Amino acid sequence: MQGMAAQSRQRSGDGGPPATSAWTVPLSGDDSDSGCDEGDRQGLLRIDALESSILANYPVADCTDDTVSSLFDSGLAKIRAMLLAKHSGATACLICLEKVRVTDPIWDCKTGCHAVFHLLCIQSWAQQALGTAAVHSLGQLSGQHFPMAAAEAEEKARWHCPKCRSEYSKSELPREYRCFCGKQVDPVNDPWLAPHTCGDKCERPLPGDCGHNCVLLCHPGPCPTCPQLLMFSCFCGGASEMRRCGHRSFSCGKLCRKLLGCGKHNCEKSCHQGACPPCAKTAVHPCKCGRTTALRACAELDFRCEQSCGRQLSCQKHCCDKGCHSGSCGECTLAGKRSCPCGKIQHTGITCDYVVPTCGSTCEKPLSCQRHRCNERCHNGPCKDTCRVVLTKSCRCGSLKKEVPCYQDLLCERKCQRTRDCTRHACKRRCCDGNCPPCSEVCGKRLKCRNHKCPAPCHRGFCAPCPLTVQISCACGETAFQVPCGTERDQRPPRCVKPCRIPAGCLHGANCKVHRCHYGACPACQLPCGAILPCGHCCKERCHGPQPRPNPEYTLKSKKKKVRHGTDPTNTGSPCPPCSEWIVQQCLGHHSGSERPMVCSQKSLFQCEKLCGNPLTCGNHQCQSICHLEQLAQTNGVAEVDTCERCNLSCQKKRPDGCIHLCSRPCHIGDCPPCKALVKRPCYCRALVHAFECSMFNSATKEAQAKLLPCGGPCHQKLPNCAHLCPDICHPNACPTATNCRKKVVVRCACQRLKKEWLCCEVQAAQKGEAGSKDLPKGTLPPGCGLLLCDQECMRLAAEQKAKEESEALRQRKLKEPEVMSPTPKEIVVRSKRRRRSALADEKQNSSWFQEWMVTAIQWLWRLLWVVIGILLIIYGYKGLQGLSDWMNARDAIRPRKMPGRF
Repeated sequence: MQGMAAQSRQRSGDGGPPATSAWTVPLSGDDSDSGCDEGDRQGLLRIDALESSILANYPVADCTDDTVSSLFDSGLAKIRAMLLAKHSGATACLICLEKVRVTDPIWDCKTGCHAVFHLLCIQSWAQQALGTAAVHSLGQLSGQHFPMAAAEAEEKARWHCPKCRSEYSKSELPREYRCFCGKQVDPVNDPWLAPHTCGDKCERPLPGDCGHNCVLLCHPGPCPTCPQLLMFSCFCGGASEMRRCGHRSFSCGKLCRKLLGCGKHNCEKSCHQGACPPCAKTAVHPCKCGRTTALRACAELDFRCEQSCGRQLSCQKHCCDKGCHSGSCGECTLAGKRSCPCGKIQHTGITCDYVVPTCGSTCEKPLSCQRHRCNERCHNGPCKDTCRVVLTKSCRCGSLKKEVPCYQDLLCERKCQRTRDCTRHACKRRCCDGNCPPCSEVCGKRLKCRNHKCPAPCHRGFCAPCPLTVQISCACGETAFQVPCGTERDQRPPRCVKPCRIPAGCLHGANCKVHRCHYGACPACQLPCGAILPCGHCCKERCHGPQPRPNPEYTLKSKKKKVRHGTDPTNTGSPCPPCSEWIVQQCLGHHSGSERPMVCSQKSLFQCEKLCGNPLTCGNHQCQSICHLEQLAQTNGVAEVDTCERCNLSCQKKRPDGCIHLCSRPCHIGDCPPCKALVKRPCYCRALVHAFECSMFNSATKEAQAKLLPCGGPCHQKLPNCAHLCPDICHPNACPTATNCRKKVVVRCACQRLKKEWLCCEVQAAQKGEAGSKDLPKGTLPPGCGLLLCDQECMRLAAEQKAKEESEALRQRKLKEPEVMSPTPKEIVVRSKRRRRSALADEKQNSSWFQEWMVTAIQWLWRLLWVVIGILLIIYGYKGLQGLSDWMNARDAIRPRKMPGRF
């Protein structure tokens, strides 16, 4: 049955991990099976924490992968399985099939299966087994004195584990409750320790007699292999390496090279365990006697041929009758002291070839019955094997006596009516001597598991517990534990923390929410459908695509009416509903601002009140009719436009660059014809105007236009640095003589008394280099004034003029008397403001660079603060508007959907 819990019933003697009990940290103080997923997750986490604490001293970090796997297969995995079984409530006593709680006194089998039983149950079981074994032993020792037989029977009596049948002596009968390592009597239940443990190191001798002790904390189950790191040699002794003591045996992979048993050749196999195989090399070898040779393997040199030896003995009268052998044949067996066949008459001093005669008396050699002797005369050869002496014999049960030959046994036809030791069946043995054999019938009683019958021979007392176990696993099989047969009805499958392996059947696939391993149907996908509808939108309903086929329900539960989950039998899902997306539907003419919100599945065409605005056939103007359908159909790639008006305007297309004339044709499709209008363009010196065709002049290159525009006369343009005209021929760009004018200019001194003629370029260079003219105000002197130096006469005339001006100014000052007037309030305010500004200017001049830097930094910080406040207002204002929009959309989605009217 696919998808169900794996049920593998295994014998207790196999190598599977014993899962009859498990241990965990306390979850709620009770073994109740109820709990939520969060509690199960916390319980599994506590199991991992407890496992980590138990295995804290076990070094596995530096082990190889195969070593770690073998370590966990040997013992550590069994401890984890027991912890998981306890968390699932799978701990049960095999004898009473009741749960083993954390406060119950227990006993565990330490030599075999490590199963856990109630202390009272195992004591009762052991007492019953010891009594049965003592009675059986006493029946076998019935011929001895009763007190001695009873004491010997009690000494020989042994009891066994109910699961693995490991035998224990009477002295090993459990009488007290101890922890798993046996150090502490009546261990206290600590909520932070595994139940029935003392919390100390185990320190039990590890398997393999390596001399080391277990380093784990007190734990259930077997101790793992020894983790000590020591130096060990390989099987052949050719290599040594550091390995775990529990995995000391290894192969180096090289040739063995050990000397084989033949003493000639070496082993050619790779490093191996155990003795080397016999030498397989062949050669021709002689037999022991040397008569024949054969092709034999080197390990089979010691062979013999099928011929007898035939060599003469030392007496030189007889031949050796032995088979093929090596060495001497020995002395003749007929030499020396000889006697007649019955041994009564001895002969000495006769040769080996002399035949000794019989003596003629009775043979009297013991027969095979060891009670009578041969009554024939002395004879050669063996005596008869069958003794035919007639005796009066009794049968085994003693009910019949009869004369029969000695070799013949006497049995009567009476059947034994005694009850065998099973106390259920009669012996029915023919002519039984009273020692009835054990009952050969099969017990056949229904065991406590209610699944099997007792397969043991018929016996007295209670039947042994069912030794089989049932493996309960999750749906994926990764998490499993074993429970005693008969307790699986009350068990739940383990809660697996690994993700479900069933692939999702909908379009989301791996994007679906990950859920844990489970039985039954997978939970429905909660993501939006996302399928592309015919309209182009995505379906926003909850996923309704095909669902994976459900796992079968868990079948190890009690037979109750199972609840069938509603799943799609066709496994195809349901189709997407009509699109409920709100869209903005445009009018027939696709005008901006005339859109209407509609449900996508209910959208329809409408006509707005605006003008059409569609391009006309001319491709230059737009339709001025009321909104109508832009396009009816498309045939052979040509659109059939609706009744838009025809264009009657003149052509208004943009002309080529440089052309300012309008096209003379009406509005048309395609390019306009070349422009034939005349355009006037002046020459470079603007002395002459040329007339050209517009298309010809504008289509010409810049080089061609540069050749057409010059007039061929003088330039006559004013130079930029002086007042002279350019003497060159009409030319483009700047005049070449702008900085090299050769006209003559009159230059004067500062007082304009001296004058002289210079070249214009020299005057320009002098004005750029001279600094003397800077002392005179601009605009007061003519060009070239100040380039010549004044002489002594010029300086004398200047001094006289200055003295005359000063005397005239003094005379005018004396003529005016100063009037003392009180300042007005307005003048007082003006004067105070001027003083304050002058004080601030002085303070600014006296302030240090650090103070200026601090003032500037504070000003920039204020500006930055205002910028940040503005950015935050923009961001949070946008988020608030977006949240308000989402809230309004949610409210609209909740409201019943209606077809909105016209706006």
